[in-house]
Amino acid sequence: MERLKQKLSQSVLDKFSMDFLRGQVLKNAYGNSGTVIAALDPRILLAWYLFFGLVPWFVNDLPFLLGSFLLVMITTLLARVAGLVLFLFALGVFSQTGYLFIVTLIFGGDASSIVPLLTLTLKVATISLASVTVFSGLDPDKLSNGLMWYGCPEKLSFSISYAYRMLPMLMEEFQNVLLSYRLRGKAPAHDTLWGKIRYLCYQVKIIMRSFYPLMLNTAKRSRTTVEALELRGYRYAAENRTVKKMKLSTLCVTNNDLLFLAISFLWVAVSILISTLI
Repeated sequence: MERLKQKLSQSVLDKFSMDFLRGQVLKNAYGNSGTVIAALDPRILLAWYLFFGLVPWFVNDLPFLLGSFLLVMITTLLARVAGLVLFLFALGVFSQTGYLFIVTLIFGGDASSIVPLLTLTLKVATISLASVTVFSGLDPDKLSNGLMWYGCPEKLSFSISYAYRMLPMLMEEFQNVLLSYRLRGKAPAHDTLWGKIRYLCYQVKIIMRSFYPLMLNTAKRSRTTVEALELRGYRYAAENRTVKKMKLSTLCVTNNDLLFLAISFLWVAVSILISTLI
């Protein structure tokens, strides 16, 4: 029995290793290019996100919020979002709601507070899932082109795209710094319960100490990248209308994009109709 517990705890620790976390983050950012959502035009996705990212904040109707939540949940499944991202989403949203409900009961509330808390949860969950859907389905180039088409400054759209491209390098640099700290230090034994607590504190301390050299090394690489872009005429290309037109020529609205908008509009219309009848 004791050996079974050790194997189970070891398998759980293996799943939450640094390689696993890096794989999940990179999968969510780059591994969804073959999904239905990724095949859509970025302009359509950004307009869709603008609706589901703003409208739920100003609506308190429960059937409408529930219908919007179900729709964005379906799109999240179609985008094949990484399991770690969904786990963190569920943990953050629903634990916060449970915390507020417990505090409400402690300070004299009753079961009638469930409806307002449910409304708040649906709002936050809908907006969060819409964000996860869009930014999981857009690669850096598509996101940059979509923002540029809507009139965002070239430097802003490029900065967002560059942040996406920096993500693999950032994860790799963080792992290198973390391993260097582990090689120069001695981890405490974690055979007993007290040893496991000390080992956990040791891991947290190493992670906290890794952030400063991580930012320093990343800044050095970023400077090299900026200098390379300047040598290739990036600043001139960002202000040239011909270059901008060539870059945006790849955008094209297809029948699948129109079908996606039509289904979303029909779903919202049915939700509003049900809300009116109720």
